Amino acid sequence: MVKIKVGDHLIEDIEVAIFDKDGTIIELYHYWSKMVYFRSLFLCERLSLDKSHVKGLAYAMGVDFDKGRLRPEGPVGLKKREIVMGEAIKYLKNIGLNNIENACIDVFKYVDAFSQQNLKEFIKPIEGAMELLKNLFFNGCKIAIATTDISERAKIAMKYLDMEKYIHFFAGAEMVERPKPFPDQVELILNVLNSKRENAIMVGDAITDVQMGVNGGLKASIGLLTGFGTYEDFIKITPYVVPDISWIEVVKENRI
Repeated sequence: MVKIKVGDHLIEDIEVAIFDKDGTIIELYHYWSKMVYFRSLFLCERLSLDKSHVKGLAYAMGVDFDKGRLRPEGPVGLKKREIVMGEAIKYLKNIGLNNIENACIDVFKYVDAFSQQNLKEFIKPIEGAMELLKNLFFNGCKIAIATTDISERAKIAMKYLDMEKYIHFFAGAEMVERPKPFPDQVELILNVLNSKRENAIMVGDAITDVQMGVNGGLKASIGLLTGFGTYEDFIKITPYVVPDISWIEVVKENRI
């Protein structure tokens, strides 16, 4: 079992640490703004639209380029891929295009492949993330990723950071029926890793991450202020709120 320090709090007897990916381990806006930009750009090219629609499509999917941030209501970064794609389809239908579902599916897949060939452009780790994962792993803690992204993309991102070897299980949104904040991913992870909820924690940057941990009855749910959640939002549901992942520290026991 592992003991961690979260700000001024100590949490003991941890066997499993579950992490969100975007905004927790890798920088949220950096990743999703680029994914959505290229989805929008290639959709315009595929459908012979003026490039002025790039910004509108991006906004519909959840990126506000004018303000340089993700929209707090998402959907990108918060909700399943199908919902994000649905907002792009809705935007295109509102400007008079029909029968564009297959084009959207093709473009999303193309951007997946494009990003995999240009990972340096998309993935930027949050300071302290890799050090924490390594310390947890080498102190005997099991590590899982619970993400709104698909599991294969999460694996690719962690492999690029040379961190895949420290992750015991990836739970993508496609693997469960109900997304965050429902506890389906928590239940899946605990079942696969054969672990107890009273020895597991959740770490994430969105209210849905923390609420999933609470709904799953975990020992602790930790909110990070590096993404969607605010301190005022988090503190209503968890006492564990810190600026970023570097504020979480593995406490090493003194041995004689």
